Amino acid sequence: MPQYQELPCGGQVLDIDTALKDGILGAALEPGDAAAGDAGKQPVELRKMMDELDAAGDGGGDEAVPAVFICPISLEPMVDPVTLCTGQTYERANISRWLALGHCTCPTTMQELWDDALTPNATLRQLIAAWFSRRYTRFKKRSADFHGRAADLVHGLRGTAVPRRQPLKGQARVAALRELRTLAATHQSVTKAIAEAGGVALLTSLLGPFTSHAVGTEAVAILVSGVPLDADAKAALMQPAKVSLVVDMLNEGAADTKINCVRLIRILMDERGFRPETVASLSLLVGVMRLIRDKRHPDGVVAGLELLNSICAVHRPARSMIVSIGAVPQLVELLPELATECVEPALDILDALSAVPEGRMALKDCPRTIPNAVRLLMRVSEACTRRALSMLWTVCRMAPEECAPAAVEAGLAAKLLLVIQSGCAPELKQKASELLKLCRLNYTDTLFISKCKLTRTIQ
Repeated sequence: MPQYQELPCGGQVLDIDTALKDGILGAALEPGDAAAGDAGKQPVELRKMMDELDAAGDGGGDEAVPAVFICPISLEPMVDPVTLCTGQTYERANISRWLALGHCTCPTTMQELWDDALTPNATLRQLIAAWFSRRYTRFKKRSADFHGRAADLVHGLRGTAVPRRQPLKGQARVAALRELRTLAATHQSVTKAIAEAGGVALLTSLLGPFTSHAVGTEAVAILVSGVPLDADAKAALMQPAKVSLVVDMLNEGAADTKINCVRLIRILMDERGFRPETVASLSLLVGVMRLIRDKRHPDGVVAGLELLNSICAVHRPARSMIVSIGAVPQLVELLPELATECVEPALDILDALSAVPEGRMALKDCPRTIPNAVRLLMRVSEACTRRALSMLWTVCRMAPEECAPAAVEAGLAAKLLLVIQSGCAPELKQKASELLKLCRLNYTDTLFISKCKLTRTIQ
């Protein structure tokens, strides 16, 4: 006589295999799949399976995880489902934490619990294990196929394929690199297979003075996709001819190529043996500033600001070069339009540039420095307030008769009072107090109080 099982979603099926085969839980069998009964034989534990699938971005494949597998508390798939006396099922750790907090109700129905026993839901656990086992098996199968294809492409590009052939050239080389780039972008684990097949040395060798931008674009995109780069690879990529090609593509390539070039330079700067003079190039700095100004590509703005900030930090002589290409007024003009996460690095760059005389003069001469800096006080974060206050202090100290009145007219006095009354760090309040004293030198007490807009500040 067949053994029937109750499903959490209602109804009866012959067994777990039947439930999954018939698509009741959205995971129909495919040729080559293991039987659901083999789920318990999987050497990989259920949680480890879930974590690996999540890390690969394949938690549910092409279909959503069945709702009955989701814990109502954490909204995550359950590993150890238990059922309350109300009939609701939860992940054991989550409902145990709920009860430990002193709650005597069911989180979903809010019914009073007449019994706080947690009954293991073995049937649901088997269903979850079977569903994720199938998904894991298919994922592993696909991964093996992708890894093999990536290795074949690398060997074809190197000329080490079996049977042995000449390395791919021309359009065939570009097509192979483009496919390899797609595999690396779609499946993160492929990057390891590329490295194991000798792909890093290959990609590094492809970059040089005679490399076409079509080949260089694909090679750089693969290198920044997560392929592990050791010290030797980074040292090879820092050769002047290779850096020159990357800078050319930064200035002449498409938007995604420019972003990838900036990311590659940023990766190289993290290497212990990096030579700061590598980034002391007007062409490089101009290309980075163009990318930052292109508001159509937010990723490019972020990548460009990060690189420029790093250059200011590691190579002080480059600060004067950055000022010479007009970076100060350009960054100041961009401040009101930048996304929140970009404001702080932009202010960091301006703060670093103000450490050189040319940078301070450029800040003072820019007509938008004072109003844009005043606007940022107490707006984004305490760090941004500190940087903006530092900019205002710099320009007001340089030309107090000219800049201090302009700052007061822009509303600085009221903002400084807010800083002083806020919960900011004591040194920040002290700097605001000193700047407030500097600003009031050209005013009578009555006039300065009116400029402080105390009524508006209180409101």
